[in-house]
Amino acid sequence: MTQDLTGYAKERGIKYFLVNFTDLFGVQRAKMVPSQAIAGMQKDGGGFAGFATWLDMTPANADMFVFPDAPSVMQLPWKKDVAWVAGIPVMDGKPVAHAPRNLLKRLVAQAAEKGFMLKSGVEPEFHLITPDGRSVADGADRQEKPCYDQQALMRRYDLISEICDSMNELGWGAYQNDHEDANGQFEINWDFTDALTTSDRHAFFKYMVRALAEKHGLRATFMPKPFTNLTGNGCHMHASVWSTDGKTNLFKDDAGELGLSAMGYHFLGGVLHNGEALCAITNPTVNSYKRINAPRTTSGATWAPNTLTYGGNNRTNMVRIPGAGRVEFRLADGAVNPYLHHCVYLAAGIDGIENARHPGERVDFDMYTEGWKATSAKKLPLNMLDAIRLFEANPFLRSVLGDEFCNGYVKLKNAEWNSYAAHLTDWERDRTLDC
Repeated sequence: MTQDLTGYAKERGIKYFLVNFTDLFGVQRAKMVPSQAIAGMQKDGGGFAGFATWLDMTPANADMFVFPDAPSVMQLPWKKDVAWVAGIPVMDGKPVAHAPRNLLKRLVAQAAEKGFMLKSGVEPEFHLITPDGRSVADGADRQEKPCYDQQALMRRYDLISEICDSMNELGWGAYQNDHEDANGQFEINWDFTDALTTSDRHAFFKYMVRALAEKHGLRATFMPKPFTNLTGNGCHMHASVWSTDGKTNLFKDDAGELGLSAMGYHFLGGVLHNGEALCAITNPTVNSYKRINAPRTTSGATWAPNTLTYGGNNRTNMVRIPGAGRVEFRLADGAVNPYLHHCVYLAAGIDGIENARHPGERVDFDMYTEGWKATSAKKLPLNMLDAIRLFEANPFLRSVLGDEFCNGYVKLKNAEWNSYAAHLTDWERDRTLDC
């Protein structure tokens, strides 16, 4: 693991470091630090005004210092004189408790104390759109069912291959690229690993995709529902729990139903038990609820859940068990904060394990066409305000995530909702000017 960033810079010809942290809204913040100054930043940190970002701070707060977490460093494959490194925000000599990456590190350590670690892989979908954000960039991408469309995929070969090549240069093990279910939508998959590394890679992936899209004259968006008639952008997580040495999959039981162990079912039970409250994190924007509560799209299905159900290899459920020893959580969307995504699933899973929660009966029918049969299943929130209230009222998540994080997140998200609610739309004008 890299610890000496000055030596790393000399070895690789790096002139600048992007010392990065991700705020509560998932926005990546950074300072560009010359390589000759990085040793000082490793020792003393770099000063930031936390209030100037989406953290729960005021202008009266002291400086927040961000210390580069050296093992997370990644050299930009497309701009090799620059490296990105995730940072540790600190204030008054203590890690900022509600900073997302700090929170995940704490939960990972808590899980280790309980004898396990979370491994995961994520599937962030994105659209390639025009720079003004109004339409899909590829005017020829018009199929009613465009998923896996070879022509449309190859028209974006230069960009998609550059992203994939960059991931492999970084050692991520990218293994497939495809055109997804919406026109202009793509997905690139890479190997799973421990939760913190996956989160760092997810954060870097979003930056990389946007940067390379701009290089090619395009715009990339992870917005949950950028077009009302098209499938939205999900961010599915494949997760499993392992022994702390990373050698034994504690979710796997070949003799168990669907190849899942009792521990795996309890973890899943915790996710379903807390599922309504998780939405405030996994589906964090006003736009998110246009994806999980959407009518069918032009392709025939939204591929997004609207109910708390699970089953085997059935993509119409919120949770799919595609094979022995792993679970796919299909709730989160493209706006999810990479670090908080793992925090809430880990917290809910801890609840399930500690309280031996069972997920209930599996669903094997099509939830899109026969969802009425799942009479005991809870529906997901209809809007961001409902999700925030459910999150705020969940005592177990608060006990695990902590008051500082929960209070700060709820405060800022309520302010965002109030800003949205105060916005006057054309829809309102069209329908009520003459009422």
